[in-house]
Amino acid sequence: MITRKRWTEIMRVSGMDEEAMKNWHRHFELMEPDAHQEFLELLQIPEEEIEQIRQWAKHQP
Repeated sequence: MITRKRWTEIMRVSGMDEEAMKNWHRHFELMEPDAHQEFLELLQIPEEEIEQIRQWAKHQP
């Protein structure tokens, strides 16, 4: 199972900066909200933080 830390490392070495990762979350949430939830759970992120990530992603321009 992949961890949050490892996933972030993969995104960074792929050339994504903090802004690109936020954009990725925003589009994932808009296009596939259920899959986004499942993915965040897979990374073992606490439920409260998942809710914060999803709410933030929903309200980004």
